[in-house]
Amino acid sequence: MSSTASRHAHLGRTLPADGFNGALAGRVWRPGIGPSVVAIREDGVFDISSLSPTMSRLAATDDPARILTSAVGERVGSLDEILANTAPDSRDTSRPWLLAPIDLQVVKAAGVTFAVSMLERVIEERARGDASAAAAIRSEVLRLVGDDLRKLKPGSPEATRLKEVLVAQGAWSQYLEVGIGPDAEVFTKAPTLSAVGAFMDAGLHPRSTWNNPEPEVVLVVTADGRIVGATLGNDVNLRDFEGRSALLLSKAKDNNASCAVGPFVRFFDETFSLDDVRKTTVTLTVEGEDGFVMEGASSIAEISRDPEDLVAQTLGPHHQYPDGFVLFLGTMFAPTQDRDVPGMGFTHKTGDIVTIAASGLGALTNRMKPSSSCEPWTYGLGELMMNLAQRGLLSGSPLIP
Repeated sequence: MSSTASRHAHLGRTLPADGFNGALAGRVWRPGIGPSVVAIREDGVFDISSLSPTMSRLAATDDPARILTSAVGERVGSLDEILANTAPDSRDTSRPWLLAPIDLQVVKAAGVTFAVSMLERVIEERARGDASAAAAIRSEVLRLVGDDLRKLKPGSPEATRLKEVLVAQGAWSQYLEVGIGPDAEVFTKAPTLSAVGAFMDAGLHPRSTWNNPEPEVVLVVTADGRIVGATLGNDVNLRDFEGRSALLLSKAKDNNASCAVGPFVRFFDETFSLDDVRKTTVTLTVEGEDGFVMEGASSIAEISRDPEDLVAQTLGPHHQYPDGFVLFLGTMFAPTQDRDVPGMGFTHKTGDIVTIAASGLGALTNRMKPSSSCEPWTYGLGELMMNLAQRGLLSGSPLIP
């Protein structure tokens, strides 16, 4: 199956398991008009930009789910039509297509929030980006540290004692520091407006030879720290770059199209809440043009740091986000399955179809390509502001908090 055909085969899986029951919001590019905030409903996709010109502004209201579900807007088309027109290589630019469902929010990410991924980061560090050395190092690290740190609370006295033992054995690592220490790793994943959405190409640095998807839940957070919704994300990771040096994190994480978010934001209401996020299992499927298939899962129930703690470490007197932010919660999925050569583990190939799914949030599907071959990011904040001004959407919206 071609990558285009494979993406189209996933169109029907995009919605959450309960279909249109939740408060689903997205963004659509409307030819001749520009980016528009939309309500996703069973009878179509409706432009509500006249009420809320940006997703950031909608999220900042007292009850975004209520506003979203009650808003009357212009029908843009059916969801199926818009999804089918989104992939770059089959897009009719005279018709609407789906965008990433976030706009002015800063894109943040928490790392090393699960024990399994923490151990893989230690292995990357010791392997210095060499995939062939990972298997032997993995055995040694598991012997020293163990593989069940799920009950260990970061920053606790027990975690402090473990740190002392590991330091004494010469096994300490910067990744163990953020995995079990008091301070979480929170970094800026991507520039505002640079994320790609469902059925878009997602990017890998062309010089990377050891990389992987990172399937994650992404929280939507307001300027005053309220967690108001969630979506899915792929925190595309270059294991070779970050493994050579943690100072290469920005190059490992932030490249053209290397941040995928979507398909929609599900705002919290009586059908879906933060407690549902805490119980969410995120699944991953990678389908290669070579016939390779890899599957995995990541349960938020096994996270080492509660989502509210991660938000509190991101936002506060030490740091403000006037337009809000979205926060990747991290993943426990760290692929070790061999793809080609035994002992070399997994790495992407051009054309891989990656599907990240959760019952309450739907499915995010992307095709992997070198970042230099993905659509270039050209639409920035200045152009968005000019577009909204020309459409008369910046003067006295009723949703201004």
